[in-house]
Amino acid sequence: MRPKIAITTSSFGKESSEPVEILTAAGFELVINPHGRKLTKPETVELLRDADGVIAGTEALDREVLSQLPGLRVISRVGTAVDNVDQTYTKERGIPVFNTPDGPTHGVAELALGGLLSLLRHIPQSDASVRRGEFVKPMGRLLRGKTVAVIGLGRIGKALVRLMQPFAVNVIAVDPVQDDPFARQHEIRYVHLEEALLEADVISLNLSGSTKAALLGAAEFAKMKPGALLINAARGGWVDEAALFEALKSGRLGGAYLDVYACEPYKGPLSGLDNVVLTAHIGSYALECRIGMEVEAAQKVIDFFQKEKGK
Repeated sequence: MRPKIAITTSSFGKESSEPVEILTAAGFELVINPHGRKLTKPETVELLRDADGVIAGTEALDREVLSQLPGLRVISRVGTAVDNVDQTYTKERGIPVFNTPDGPTHGVAELALGGLLSLLRHIPQSDASVRRGEFVKPMGRLLRGKTVAVIGLGRIGKALVRLMQPFAVNVIAVDPVQDDPFARQHEIRYVHLEEALLEADVISLNLSGSTKAALLGAAEFAKMKPGALLINAARGGWVDEAALFEALKSGRLGGAYLDVYACEPYKGPLSGLDNVVLTAHIGSYALECRIGMEVEAAQKVIDFFQKEKGK
């Protein structure tokens, strides 16, 4: 009997047929997310009810869901974070959890830089102005020479540092795990968060995972330099959005670029501010990144079952 693989991520195979083709060629029966969006818990249980494996998106795969799926043997996540998976429970069950940590790196880093440049030069506002038949020229600022604090100097943070090299920025970093060779090579100084808030013209959040408490709230925004910019293409939970709104509305902060939100899809007051650029969690939605992640996630499922068969 062919193993059944449920594919919950709604965009799987849309940009390239390759990930679907390698799964079918390997002999798997595929069950595809029929809703075209993130699944609810009941929908996840229904789709995975008879599945041997899942190629997952960001839907909840917690104890409540997984306990209803006794036949599930492997989880392969299209993306980096696996905080939507109850890994304590999967370890109890002996279910391996794979991810694709390198896939979104360059896509997220390039998007963060694009969002930052859009803020500095008011690109969205100028575009909207021209489309309205106006020709207003907003005065922007250069990235060159600015102090940029990279909060989380992992894969994506390092990729962002490399992208910013031509702009001659002064990079400071906050990370409990210090990569001294990389820091020396790129003239990066490690600092504590409070020091970064006081010094930086730009704060870029590049942390992995998620947290129950925001890293940046009203107290932190009050310490930042007047007119400083915030970039968050990591996880929405790192930022207190209500406090950010007040800091931006008051002019304490100069602007923010957000690709991630505490609750998605985002429908909140930040969308009413002119000094905010918002995108719809598109960090990994670069064609090359997306195809690469889907192929990698599919291949990890294939490798798992081939290894299991060979035992």
